[in-house]
Amino acid sequence: MQLLLYGVLLTFVVFAALAVAFLRDILSAIIAFAGFSFGVAIVYILLRAPDVALTEAAVGAGVTTVLFLLAIVRTVRPGGDRLFERVAWGPAIIATGLVGVLLTTVRSLPTIGDPNSPVATSEITRYYLENAYPQTEVENVVTAILAAYRGFDTLGEAAVVLAAGLAVLVVLRKEVYV
Repeated sequence: MQLLLYGVLLTFVVFAALAVAFLRDILSAIIAFAGFSFGVAIVYILLRAPDVALTEAAVGAGVTTVLFLLAIVRTVRPGGDRLFERVAWGPAIIATGLVGVLLTTVRSLPTIGDPNSPVATSEITRYYLENAYPQTEVENVVTAILAAYRGFDTLGEAAVVLAAGLAVLVVLRKEVYV
């Protein structure tokens, strides 16, 4: 049953990504992108990475979709009857080849939940699992690592996201569209 769920979810994510790439109507592409981001967020939940899933849902499906919608409100829609863009076969073949090369590395990844994977047997993993709560009093180890051990890094990432958001707001308020 779980394998079927993964297959359906993977199929949805792939078709949403293809729809984003090939839809001619920008509004339809933005809606497909929001669906893609939501699907990827669900994948992260199934992979037991709720912090990444929350970020993907908030930024990918939420903020980015809103920014794209604001952008198209200020632009014009293309004319014509075609629903999909024409495919430029050269770049499509190169991109497909790159995906194929990247997919060859999937076999070397450890199985999800494998107790003998290099990450599970690492000294660093063992250190964090044994010391995260006593040193930080945070029950979730991932949160303890992000907030305590990598606090300055996380603060820097948050500052970059905030600066990007403020820059978008400045551009949206000052830009004049004709």
